[in-house]
Formats: sequence, structure tokens, C-alpha cells
Amino acid sequence: MIQVPCTGRVDIIHLLNAIEKGADGVYVAGCLEGECHYLTGNIKTRKKVDYVKKVLQEIGIEPERVEMYNLSSAMGLRFAEIAREMSDKIKALGPTPVKGKSTEKINVKETEAA
Repeated sequence: MIQVPCTGRVDIIHLLNAIEKGADGVYVAGCLEGECHYLTGNIKTRKKVDYVKKVLQEIGIEPERVEMYNLSSAMGLRFAEIAREMSDKIKALGPTPVKGKSTEKINVKETEAA
């Protein structure tokens, strides 16, 4: 899990690098839309995730391997549900077709703004 002050700090290259290194799936958990502490970080990142999904589809990799979820810091149970849902989805898809060098699990999570 990688924590960032805002999902707006997550870049396309971070998502693609995770896939390239062999991650079976990647998801970003950010603030509820319209409630970003940094105004539009989560909206910008939604567009980045959508772009990465399009790139994956174009190169023959299931775009469902990359997702973004919006929730508040008070939604711990939902965060756990999302983790299970994403894990189940990735298990159903099977191992990544990308033969990366790393089998390290990496999650990106937005930290609560002060």
C-alpha cells in the first residue's frame, strides 16, 4: 500500500509501472467525488485511471485490472469490501499476462488531509 496526500499525486506512470512489473491488478482509493481536500485531485486521477484502462485494452490486457474507487475516510468497512471485490475480480481474471520481475503487492491509498 502506498499512501499519498491526494490521489491527484498518482500518475499514469505509477499505474503502468505496477502492471509492467507484474501486478495482477491495481486500484486507487480516493475521496468522494466533489469532496476532495485538494479540490480536483480525485477527478484528475479518475481521468488518468480511465486512460490507463484504454491503454491496457489497446495492448490486449483486461482493463478491469485497474480501477478507481471513491469513498470517505469514515468508510472503513467499504474499503475492506472494495479490497475483497477487487481481489475476487483479479482472481477471476487470472494472473497477469505481463511477466514482470516483481511479485510484490502494492496498494495506493490516499491519506486523510490534515
